[in-house]
Amino acid sequence: MFFYPDIDKPDFIPILESSRTRGLEAPTIRSLEEIFKETRTIAVVGLSPKPHRDSYRVAAYLQAQGYRIIPVNPAVREVLGEPAYPSLSEVPGPVDMVDVFRRSEFVPGIVDEAVSCRARVLWTQYGIVHDQAAAVARTHGLDVVMDRCTQVEHAALVRQGKLGEGV
Repeated sequence: MFFYPDIDKPDFIPILESSRTRGLEAPTIRSLEEIFKETRTIAVVGLSPKPHRDSYRVAAYLQAQGYRIIPVNPAVREVLGEPAYPSLSEVPGPVDMVDVFRRSEFVPGIVDEAVSCRARVLWTQYGIVHDQAAAVARTHGLDVVMDRCTQVEHAALVRQGKLGEGV
């Protein structure tokens, strides 16, 4: 859930509510800054090998910033010099963030796989929203960011001096 108390301020950054704690405890709140600082590995679901596609440009930017990119696309073998995997469940090793470039109707299945691979963050790009899938992800402890661009948000934090370039 996003909280926008000062959206018109130039240094505004949304804060995310996570369900990492339940019951009588207050919810864990991580800012986008914290998410980016604590993330090392990003699985990009729907990453295209075509340089003119948004998924490619965003993943290339994140890779240039020092994040390890894992392409998830059953139609390709490699993107940005990294081996591609047909699904999240086939990715070896831990994934910190799942960055989604698939249509909204595919998000519930992606959430199931993100939960299984113990991702910490589910991030969907502009125009990709699925409230029920977001609720499931939060129930399983994932921070959820929907309808936002990882590149835009990261670059804004770098410009504000809240993140350095590179991980």
